[in-house]
Amino acid sequence: MKNLGLFCLLFASIGFQSCKKNQSEKVVKATEVQAEKLISVQCYKALYQEDTIELKMNTLKNGKITGDMVMKIFNMPKKVGKIDGEFRGDTLFASYTFIQGTYDKITYKNPMAFLKRGNELILGNGKIGTTMGASFFVKGEPIDFERVKYKLKTVDCITK
Repeated sequence: MKNLGLFCLLFASIGFQSCKKNQSEKVVKATEVQAEKLISVQCYKALYQEDTIELKMNTLKNGKITGDMVMKIFNMPKKVGKIDGEFRGDTLFASYTFIQGTYDKITYKNPMAFLKRGNELILGNGKIGTTMGASFFVKGEPIDFERVKYKLKTVDCITK
């Protein structure tokens, strides 16, 4: 009899716990949807000699930045991909995930840093390290925003 009471108590507590877990999952999903709401869309373009970079940047309500970027560098395959990051002060630190040319079997991922100055985003140069296949800016090494090729200027967004 004692074991039956213990078993019922255990079974009831598991039932209550699963209800509580389901409710908290709904709250988390609602928060994620709200955080992913789009606040603004801004488009940028950089031209340097025969190179072109086009960036469509989405600012989300939670402060995250997402977007699409196409890099057409002279004598190299076109890079098409997505950026994902956030501003720290006036600098956007993002990860650029892209494919090169028409070969979509391999996906590359590089860190990028853009300094926002007025209506410009300046693509910085920094020392990149790699650990276990993941690239990152080396901590303690400065990112140069002065001697750069690409200064992206705001342009009107074109819907395709």
